[in-house]
Amino acid sequence: MSELINNREVDVPEQNRRQAMLKEIIKELHAGKSVDEVKARFAEAVGDVTVAEISAMEHSLMTEEGIPVSEVQRLCSVHTAIFKGSIEEIHRSSKPEEQPGHPVHTFKLENREIERLVNFRLELHAEKFQKNDSEEIIFKLLEDLNLLLDIDKHYSRKENLVFPYLEKYGIYGPTKVMWGVDDGIRSMIKSAKASLSSYNGNKAEVGEALALIITEVNEMIFKEENILLPMALDKLTEDEWVKIARESDEIGFCLAAPDQEWIPERAGEPEGAVEAKEKEDEAGTAPQGFIRFETGLLSLHQLETVLNHLPVDLTFIDENDVVRYFSHGKERIFARTKAVIGRTVQNCHPPQSVHVVEKLLEDFKAGRKDAEDFWIAIKDKFIYIRYFAVRDAEGRYMGTLEFTQNIAPIRALEGQKRILSE
Repeated sequence: MSELINNREVDVPEQNRRQAMLKEIIKELHAGKSVDEVKARFAEAVGDVTVAEISAMEHSLMTEEGIPVSEVQRLCSVHTAIFKGSIEEIHRSSKPEEQPGHPVHTFKLENREIERLVNFRLELHAEKFQKNDSEEIIFKLLEDLNLLLDIDKHYSRKENLVFPYLEKYGIYGPTKVMWGVDDGIRSMIKSAKASLSSYNGNKAEVGEALALIITEVNEMIFKEENILLPMALDKLTEDEWVKIARESDEIGFCLAAPDQEWIPERAGEPEGAVEAKEKEDEAGTAPQGFIRFETGLLSLHQLETVLNHLPVDLTFIDENDVVRYFSHGKERIFARTKAVIGRTVQNCHPPQSVHVVEKLLEDFKAGRKDAEDFWIAIKDKFIYIRYFAVRDAEGRYMGTLEFTQNIAPIRALEGQKRILSE
């Protein structure tokens, strides 16, 4: 709050009077008065009210008047209506990261929901489980853990959108360490869920697992908000935050989502300048027109559209292990964002699996292998992942192509089909 202190002359008695009026008006709304009944008094009270005054009023309502946080939040929506929407400007901090829709604001919004889930629901049910491991409590714990699995989206946005930019500025250590801990938390949640799904009376073991999840999740929130996000705010440009915000939808949100798009205040830039600049950045120096192949001629638009219509995910990394391209079909199997372009493939994988990537690339570069296949079952999908060493006519290694496909529908085929579908 230091930025709000002594930055202008303040009439303290007038400030106190307005705060008192605001509190009375909100209390009247709380007691049941209509918006129309208090509108005039509200307009008189707010004047040129500051963020600090609104915050102080809300804090006082909760601490001194005993009005629950949820009720104050509901009342906020009411006084927004009274002030015809401009209350949003009152609440709008001068710091971009404190504005709704900014990626940092969204990460913190999710963290508050995660805290409520693990420190209230999960902890409460875990305590009850130790006293009575009934089917009902086990079901509630499974429900909590299913909700907590949504944390994967929170961690994936951090790993696939924020980490690449930090690495661009030469920051690798914290990202790799944090990714490893993220994976550990994911694994703990899945393991605890599996133990509860096939519960065999090992109450103490399950209890310890749940306690560890609660501790690790809370510690990660602390690390994010006190180490990672401040570091990212110090390094990343506004344009980079805009790109992260725009690409976040592709991965999804955890337990909460931004209710509006973050539009930075760019003094002197005409309307649409931000979008135009982004399109220019994305286009880069890519050639326009047509590409001539040995067996035909395609426009860039045709080529990209064809690749995006293939029922597979394609990703290409060059001879230096740098991600250069990925297809962007309607239903991707694994999340990809534009932030991975220009990033080394080793930094696109969690630390626990980097050794597998390194060994595969080493074999491709040495000519010991030309291909490698993997397959895994994920829910109703059966994912077939194929890697191909790409070599030129002289056999020089040019990079690796990753080819990923859900082959569950293919594996289910039987008999034959020789006529058109209706």
